[in-house]
Amino acid sequence: MSLLEDTLVWLGDRAHYRGVDGVPHRLVEHLWISGAAVALAALVAFPLAIWLGHSPRFPRGGTAVLSLSNASRAVPVFAVLVMLAATPVGFGNRATIVALTLFALPPLLTNTFVGVRGVDRDVVEAARGNGMSGGQVLRAVELPLALPLIAAGVRTAAVQVVATATLAAYVGGGGLGRFIADGFGQADPAMTAAGGVLVAALALVLELSLGLVQRRLTPRS
Repeated sequence: MSLLEDTLVWLGDRAHYRGVDGVPHRLVEHLWISGAAVALAALVAFPLAIWLGHSPRFPRGGTAVLSLSNASRAVPVFAVLVMLAATPVGFGNRATIVALTLFALPPLLTNTFVGVRGVDRDVVEAARGNGMSGGQVLRAVELPLALPLIAAGVRTAAVQVVATATLAAYVGGGGLGRFIADGFGQADPAMTAAGGVLVAALALVLELSLGLVQRRLTPRS
């Protein structure tokens, strides 16, 4: 049989959907690793980016943070995983979550900062002229108008992290990447291809789902 036929047979085998090595369990692991990384990145990125974008007192602070954030994109995730092995973080899922958190920061920081800072200044000044405090302007004007761009950052970060979380399997972690790594180790092309199909399908579903959410959050013209 061809590789395509072998892959379809592997995916259709019920034995591959049971136990801790089955597809459902590995899928949950993959989602946990990815979700934890994006959530941790959001906890760091959102407050910092919103503060810098809202405050006019630090015009260069946002530029410096964005430059540092964009520069971090050049650091390979696998290199970070290797460096973490020499720290108390070690290998496994925990190291992968830390590395992917750093990987998810740039789009979250950039989009949130640009979204808040890019709100029409005339609208902001009009809100202030109506007696709204800085916090009220942020909550009622800047964040709602910046929400579509913030959602785009979350979408980008989440899809990138889900696709890159396969590296967890190469440092003793779990997730769908285990099928790819184990397929190479066992010289089983069907398992390797099936792992790639599962990761691609998950990333595609996530991309479409978050794209729908982003469109719903975007106000009509």
